[in-house]
Amino acid sequence: MDEDKNRGGLSFKKMLPLLLIALVAAGGFIALRDFLDFETLRENREALIEFRDANYFLTSLVFILAYIAIVGFSLPGAAVASLTGGFLFNLFPGALYNVGAATIGASAIFWAARLGMGDFLAAKMDASAGPAKRIKQGLNENEISFLFLMRLVPAVPFFVANLLPALVGVKFRNFVFTTFFGIIPGGVVYTWVGVGLGEVFARGENPNLGIIFEWYILGPILGLCALAAMPIAIRWIRGKEG
Repeated sequence: MDEDKNRGGLSFKKMLPLLLIALVAAGGFIALRDFLDFETLRENREALIEFRDANYFLTSLVFILAYIAIVGFSLPGAAVASLTGGFLFNLFPGALYNVGAATIGASAIFWAARLGMGDFLAAKMDASAGPAKRIKQGLNENEISFLFLMRLVPAVPFFVANLLPALVGVKFRNFVFTTFFGIIPGGVVYTWVGVGLGEVFARGENPNLGIIFEWYILGPILGLCALAAMPIAIRWIRGKEG
């Protein structure tokens, strides 16, 4: 009986992956924030292109692993990495590398949070009788829609969309599915910006990361958000009528 309680509760062993991610993230922010930026990319762009041309497969592998590490450990430089994917590998396979690596990194955070606190918090919410339980039930009934919305809305921080689902007990397969397809619009936009990065650097400028908030980009993304929210709205209307 005690063993079952310990299995469902918090323990240092369960928290270790999440603590490791937090520790690496803090250290990475301090150590790498001045290196994983556009100036570093600008200064090393010719060397990167030469290395890519001589070692395409190795460059692809190193880039994907680096991107997974950046996302998995919440390190600074995710935007720079996304643009680098376009800069080195063009829109395709650059967008595929970016989206695939980001999905794998996000899945690592999801499992670390799920193992550390997710099962415990989900059980607590299920056992409660107040708003927390209703919120969790609402999320569980509309998992796909809520997860897509968190991925599509540009204002939702990426790490929040990685952690929150794990803490409320959503299904892993739904998390992976919505992460991969939900980040494609933003991933394609930033990869596309990265394709033209060489010309931007040649003019002595920095890329415009705010392009995703331009109406001709934001409009279609908001349209996808509306489609994702439609099942939630239908359920709510039906609940009101019932």
